[in-house]
Amino acid sequence: MATDLSKSFRRQFESDVHLSYQRMGSKLRNTVRSRNGVEGDICVFQAVGRGAASTKSRHGKVPVMNASHRAVECRLYDYYAGDWVDQLDEQKIAHDERSVIANSGAYALGRKTDELIIDALDGNTEMAVAVDASPGSGLTAAEGLTKERILRAFETLGEADVPDDGDRFAIIGWRQWGQLLEIEEFANADYVGPDELPWKGTQAKHWLGTLWMPHSGLTKAEGKRLCYWYHKTAIGHAIGQDVKSDITWHGDRAAHFVNNMMSQGAVVIDPSGIIRLPCTEA
Repeated sequence: MATDLSKSFRRQFESDVHLSYQRMGSKLRNTVRSRNGVEGDICVFQAVGRGAASTKSRHGKVPVMNASHRAVECRLYDYYAGDWVDQLDEQKIAHDERSVIANSGAYALGRKTDELIIDALDGNTEMAVAVDASPGSGLTAAEGLTKERILRAFETLGEADVPDDGDRFAIIGWRQWGQLLEIEEFANADYVGPDELPWKGTQAKHWLGTLWMPHSGLTKAEGKRLCYWYHKTAIGHAIGQDVKSDITWHGDRAAHFVNNMMSQGAVVIDPSGIIRLPCTEA
């Protein structure tokens, strides 16, 4: 028996993993500012501040905006997801083991990609936070995702001049998704419209110029689920090595080892473009 898989089989397997990762692996990768092909272990994102326009005198010099520039570093880390495929087991099972392992690796790497982005959101303390119970707010300490809180966060994003350009995203827990479905303006197609459902076959919906998505990987701390509303450019995702697979034959184990790997990192670029919504959850 050959001591390695054929090149065509290897290419097909790697293609399966890559497509599975793109299709099902990560829910958040396309919601953030992404940079591919990073060399080294650090990626630098440039954050440019506001500029101001002003007049000039006839034949005078054009005024300089003096917009601030800030470099934000994102460190990349290597991640692996591998498994064994026994040669004789492949002859005894009815399903396609290659597809099972490919999908399993893609899911694992996709969850890690989302985990990196969520960890970056959780670790930032400078972002605007929608407070649960400030004096005179009318909100109680045990607050879920109510229409009043959503509108308050919406106002906060607007006052911070966060662009309303279709690149706003909100990731919430499944409990909070159920609370949204109790809000008529969110759930009723007469308000939202049937065309505002961009991802068929999954739970996602446009509302208030934002794509809302439930996510099972959000952090739950001290009885609160940390949900986020942000603009795409506020978070950076760096990719040194996109999803890649390696398959090797081990004669001493009479099995193939399927290894999936990637090198990625995430960082908050602009805290003013992010709202944290802690929601009480038992």
